This record gives sequence, structure tokens and C-alpha cells, in this order.
Amino acid sequence: MASLDKDNVFDTNDIFLNNQMLIAMPNIDDTRFDRSVIFVCAHSADGAMGIIVNKPASGMTLPTLLEQLNIEAGKEHIDFPEPSLNVPIHIGGPVEASRGFVLHSSDYFSSDNTMPIDDKIGLTATLDVLRAIAIGRGPKQAILALGYAGWGPGQLENEIQSNGWLHCAADSDLIFAKDCDSKYEMALAKIGVDPALLSTTAGHA
Repeated sequence: MASLDKDNVFDTNDIFLNNQMLIAMPNIDDTRFDRSVIFVCAHSADGAMGIIVNKPASGMTLPTLLEQLNIEAGKEHIDFPEPSLNVPIHIGGPVEASRGFVLHSSDYFSSDNTMPIDDKIGLTATLDVLRAIAIGRGPKQAILALGYAGWGPGQLENEIQSNGWLHCAADSDLIFAKDCDSKYEMALAKIGVDPALLSTTAGHA
């Protein structure tokens, strides 16, 4: 059984987990979050919202994403250059799975549409950022996600206290790493946890 650092024991008196990464424990109740790493975009007394950053959408490209989002080619056609076709597309979570979100570096910002998470990361959920990517004016780093993970008031706190999640500080290297398979281990390494030692029940140090 892994011994967890006291900094990873969540208390309801702690600050909210904005700009943190959630790491799914082996005993997570919802199999949709198995081995998930989630960037927390917003967390308050009203609930929480985040984007899964290590679940690629198999076979999905930008053109197929636009089709998935039911964007009419005649009105919203975008000719994507070859480099933009390599922007990773993820399953961002089970909520609003037909809606697209772009988690990106802060070098792109739309005053009307971008929600700044901190001084390095932003979230944009409009077609404008896809157009910017298409013409080479988009963010240097980006993840395109279908859907998001959401929690109601107190729900995330309860799941953490029930040992469903660990959490660690976020950084761009982890969020935008190309090798999605390694992100789970990368996140655990940030808090000194060996994934091989994780038990279905986590101890609180």
C-alpha cells in the first residue's frame, strides 16, 4: 500500500484545486476514469470542471472532429495544413461529449472566449481557436478535447476523501506531453508515488 504525503490528503478547509492535476486511484468507482489524469480548470463551492489529458480519441483528426461537432462544411469550412493535423484530440470527459474544448498555452487568448486558468494555461471552447490553429496563429501547445469531467457541489471533495483521487501540481510538460501513456506515471512521480505500490485502498499519512 502506498504511503501518501500529507500534502496529498485533501481537507475541506484546503484551498480549491484550480490548476492542479487529479490522478485516478485504482479503486475509482467510475471505469470511464480508469488511470485518468485530469487538469482541473475550475473548482469552487459550486463544483468542479476539468479536462482528461491522457485519453486520446483513437483515429480522430481535426477534420473528423469538425464532423463530430456537426459543423457544416459549407458555412464553416476550414482547410487545415498538415502540421495542424497532428494536434492531439482527446476524450476530455463524459459531460457534453459532443462539444469541443481546447486546453492550450497562454500565447493564444481570445478576450471574449478564452478562460484563463493561470498565466500559462487557458481554455477556449469556440471555433475561433481552431481557425487560429489552421492559419498558424494558434497556441504553441494545445489539446483538443471532446467533453469534460464535471462535479457538483462537494462531489469532488467527497471522492477525494473516499480515496478516489490523488492530486499534484500541474505543469505544461505533463499536460502537453506527446506520450499519453506515460502521463499517469509522470503525475504519480510528482508526488513520489510508485504506481506499482498503489493499493485499492490508499493510506493517509
